[in-house]
Amino acid sequence: MAERLLHLNVNGNGLAKPPNSWRRSDPPTWFLDFARWEQLGRIAERGLLDAVFLADHLGATDFSSPWHAFDPFMLQTAVARATRHIGLVATLSATFYQPWDVARRAATLDLASGGRAAVNIVTSGEDAAAALYGRGVLPERDVRYARAEEVLIAVKRLWNSWDPAALVADAETGELVHEHLVSTVDYDGAHVGFTGRFQFPRSAQGQPVIVQAGASPRGIDLAAQHADAVFCAANTIPTAQEFYRTLKARAATHGRNPDELLILPGLNITLGGTEAEAKARRADLDGPATVDAASLSALSTQLGIPVDLLAVDRTLPWDVVDSPEWRPRSVGAATAVLSVARREGLTVRQLLERRVHAQNALVGTPEQVADEIEVWFTQRAADGFNINFDVFPSGLEQVADQLIPQLQRRGIFRREYTSTTLRGHYGLPPLAPDASPAATAAVTPLA
Repeated sequence: MAERLLHLNVNGNGLAKPPNSWRRSDPPTWFLDFARWEQLGRIAERGLLDAVFLADHLGATDFSSPWHAFDPFMLQTAVARATRHIGLVATLSATFYQPWDVARRAATLDLASGGRAAVNIVTSGEDAAAALYGRGVLPERDVRYARAEEVLIAVKRLWNSWDPAALVADAETGELVHEHLVSTVDYDGAHVGFTGRFQFPRSAQGQPVIVQAGASPRGIDLAAQHADAVFCAANTIPTAQEFYRTLKARAATHGRNPDELLILPGLNITLGGTEAEAKARRADLDGPATVDAASLSALSTQLGIPVDLLAVDRTLPWDVVDSPEWRPRSVGAATAVLSVARREGLTVRQLLERRVHAQNALVGTPEQVADEIEVWFTQRAADGFNINFDVFPSGLEQVADQLIPQLQRRGIFRREYTSTTLRGHYGLPPLAPDASPAATAAVTPLA
């Protein structure tokens, strides 16, 4: 059996997680500069990380902190051209995009990067996103997941419609493509349908990696059938282990090898030369905790509880949470926060003042943080993490130059890249070999 190694992505969204992070960056508007995104990719690659991950927040209207401004696939193409090894995960909503759009964007990034691309399929959770596409409200969650499943099935059919030997590019004979080796895809589902031939040959990794992040029952089943990696929210080892076991077991019921489905919780990291230094840095970035109308509104949105039912000095209205009508924006994120509130009997005020997050937060020296990561990894609470650094670029540089060596000393993280594809970085089995020119073409980073 191959040695089990930790997998680490960096979440590059906005400027970083803490509220004041953007104020510590130079310049504070770096997130609008493509050159800084290329710099982010190079730093992450210096740390031998698996991938750069970019979400996509459709309908974002909060301009109090950096927002997701650019199309993540365009940003990732820039990162691809500035790097040689690191993987590139970009997000698309299956609620609004057609299979052809998803397949084409992901294939474009996969070929542009020499086989380092992944597409993160989400279902969108806010009516503001629906308004952008001319809809009043989002479809019900089950409908969104049913559509997402059809999109994934159709997308994979498009990617697989090219035989590995279809692209020949024979200059002497004048034959570019063996057209009989390119199938027509005819998909007729309840939610999406089309007929056509795909225009993209296979990449070096065969097809883009598929990532998913749903934690509802439908989301878990979708991931168990189709995903190569799952991003999730978990803030304690027991809750993380429960999710880990559930998802791996579900993958097995679909005839899959559970080891070929990676589970990567989000992880917030703040490092310092001493524990006190790290805590002071984090306190400065977080700023004072507030219990006001804005924080209550944000909590209401996150937990799926009407704001008028949040009494600051009382515990949460558990009858609402436990009812069949409970509909949070993200089941995984809400469940992680609620599990802490329920277990410790926290009031709404305590929940806000303690800054209980859906994702685990590690604050300390590189040695302390590496110790905790090792525990999560060895106790099968995670196969790795989707890291949120605290300030750009210093926070990511600390991860690359100080934390990674600690993980390497523990023997749980790579010392060099041994693959040229994201599928290889993730330790996933190769797909059908691709002998086409597109699969072997070198990608030269920009100077």
